Amino acid sequence: MKQFSRGASAVLLLALLTGGCASGVQNPSGVPVTVLKPDEQGFIAGSGIESQDLVAVTDKMARSLLGTPEIRDFTPAPPRIVLLPVENETRFPINKDLFTTRIRALLNDQAEGKIRFLARDRMTALEQERALKQEGKVTSNSNPNVQEFKGADFFLTGKLQGLTTQAKGGVSDYVLYSFQLINPRTSEIVWEKSAEVKKQSVEDAAYR
Repeated sequence: MKQFSRGASAVLLLALLTGGCASGVQNPSGVPVTVLKPDEQGFIAGSGIESQDLVAVTDKMARSLLGTPEIRDFTPAPPRIVLLPVENETRFPINKDLFTTRIRALLNDQAEGKIRFLARDRMTALEQERALKQEGKVTSNSNPNVQEFKGADFFLTGKLQGLTTQAKGGVSDYVLYSFQLINPRTSEIVWEKSAEVKKQSVEDAAYR
């Protein structure tokens, strides 16, 4: 009887194990996924532009913009800003629009209506919508005959520039992040702020 119990237990254990393997998900061997904050440097890093740099730079730019007199004391408030494309002159093929997108999101969240951004990157859809309202094909809460797009009080743009040094011992990268607020009527640069980061690495990393 004991022998039968041992054999039955072995069969039952084998069935449970095989059944568990068939229906469960087995994690692959190696390093598991690590969840990091965007402003943290991970164990996969290089000397180029990374998320912690983007967070630090955009936080600095947004704080400075909110405090500049041209924005703070603008009348009649709120000033309207158009985002111009950021120029990337570094060797890193980064999505450069991430910078202005995050600055815009921070300001819209923190400015409490003291700044307005104009959606010039959506002009095709906006013009189509305006045409439909003017033709009476869709309704409008306002008079479609006097509907106009707002003009920009300022342009906000930036530039990423880099300097790279490579040798047998590794690679060194210096990146300068600069942003400007431009008066489109006078072409004056009414605000400018920069940040700089320098990194060294034994091996060069691939950026996509």
